[in-house]
Amino acid sequence: MSDPTTQHAEGPRIPHGSVADTIELTRALIREACVNDGSPESGQEIRNVRVLQRFLADAVATGRVDMQVLESAPGRASLVARVRGTDPDAPSLGLLGHLDVVPVDPEGWTRNPFGGDLVDGEVWGRGAVDMLYLTAAFACALRDVALAPEPPRGDLVLLAVADEEAGGEYGIHWLVREHPEAVRVDEALSESGGMRMGEHIAIEVAEKGSAGRRIVVRGKPGHASIPYGAESAAYRVGEVLERLRAVMPAVELGPLWGRFVAARIQDPELAERLLDPVRIDAALPQLGGIAGYAHAVSRVTISPTVLRAGTTHNVIPAVGRIDLDIRTLPGTTDEEVDELLSAVLGDFADEVEIRHLHGWAATASPANTPLFAAIERAVEVVGGAPVVPILAAGGSDARVLRELGIPAYGFGVLGPGWSYERYREGVHSNDERIDVESIELSYLALERIVAERVGPASGS
Repeated sequence: MSDPTTQHAEGPRIPHGSVADTIELTRALIREACVNDGSPESGQEIRNVRVLQRFLADAVATGRVDMQVLESAPGRASLVARVRGTDPDAPSLGLLGHLDVVPVDPEGWTRNPFGGDLVDGEVWGRGAVDMLYLTAAFACALRDVALAPEPPRGDLVLLAVADEEAGGEYGIHWLVREHPEAVRVDEALSESGGMRMGEHIAIEVAEKGSAGRRIVVRGKPGHASIPYGAESAAYRVGEVLERLRAVMPAVELGPLWGRFVAARIQDPELAERLLDPVRIDAALPQLGGIAGYAHAVSRVTISPTVLRAGTTHNVIPAVGRIDLDIRTLPGTTDEEVDELLSAVLGDFADEVEIRHLHGWAATASPANTPLFAAIERAVEVVGGAPVVPILAAGGSDARVLRELGIPAYGFGVLGPGWSYERYREGVHSNDERIDVESIELSYLALERIVAERVGPASGS
C-alpha cells in the first residue's frame, strides 16, 4: 500500500493506519475495472482477487488465515479468507463484499471512472459507493485481526465475491452450492446501510423480493398493408399496459414502516397520514426525494420493463410480450403474486398467458440479534446517531445468506451529509464517489463490531 502519511495535492492529508489502508485499497480495487455487464465472460473479478491477495499477504504469513480463491468460470473468481477463532462456541462473523461493478458511460464522467482519484477528500470511481469501500474495509478489518497480538475468539471470514451486480450466479450462489463449508458463518455484515434517515442512521435488515413475470398476448397476424380483419398483438400490449397503469397493488405497511416514518418525518400531521393506508398515497408528494423509496417499500410494485411485438415492419404481429419487474414484500408468496396480477389485469387475465421469470423471495433478519445490538452500539458511538432498521427496495447478496437462516445486515456509517436520497443518487451514477470521512466512520464502527463479536477474550 502507498504511504498513509502522504498528502494529495488537491485534498487533505490521508489519515494514518487502517483507515488510510482502507482508502488506498478502495482506490486499488476501483482501478481494476471489474465491470460486470451480465455476460458470463465479463467482470473478471480475478483482478480484484489478486489485489486482495497482495494486500493480505502479511496476514496469511502469520499462519492464522486460511485463504481460498474459487473460480466459478474463467476469471470469475471469489476470495474467501478465514481467521480461525480459539473458542468453538463463539460466533463466526462473515464480512460479505462484492468485487464487481456496473458499466459506465465515460462521456458522463468528469474524471476517469477507473482512476481511483483522491480529490478534495473524496475517492472517485465506479464502485466507490457500491461497494468497494466496504469490501476494502472488510479486508482491512480481517488483516488487523490476523495481525493482532492475540487471536480472535470466533472466526472472522471475508467473503469477497464475484457477480453481485448480475444476480450472483457466478458468485455467492455458486459458492453456497459448490463450496458450502468455505462460506459457513453464523452472522454477517454486507452492503446497503449507513445512510442518514433524519437524525438516524439506516441499517438494512430486510430486502424486497423479485417475482418477474412475462405476459404473452396474442392477436391475428396479417399483411400490414391490409390491416382489415387482422388484430395486432401490439394493440393488446397497449391495452394490458393501460390496465397495469390504472390499477395499482394495495398498500401494505409492514413492521418496519412505522420506524421509518418516526425516524424520517418530523411533521406529526404528515406522519399520521403516512401511517394510514388510505391516506398515504396522497401524502407521498410531500416527501420530496424520499417519496420513491417510501412508495416502493409500502407495497408490492409492478413495473413493465421490456416490450416485444413483431419482427418486421410489414407484418401485423400475432404475439406480444411484456416483461414485468415485480418486487415483493417479506412474506409474499408466488401464489399471492399470481393472484395479485390476475386481480390487476381483471378481464384481461383470462385472455393472456402469464409466465414466471427468475426471481427470489423477500428476506428479513430480526433486529433483536446480538449482532444487530453490536451494530447499534458501534454506529451510535461512531456516527453520533441512533440506528433505524430499514427494508431495502433492491436486492443484494445478503439475501442468499438470509435464505440459509443466517442473520445478515446492510452496514455502513456515512457522513452527516449522506441522506438516503444522496446515497441512491450516488449508486450506479455518473461521477460516483465517496468521501474519506464516510470511509473512516464505517471502518471505525466495523472495528468495534468485530471486536465485540469475535475479538480476543477479555483480559487476554
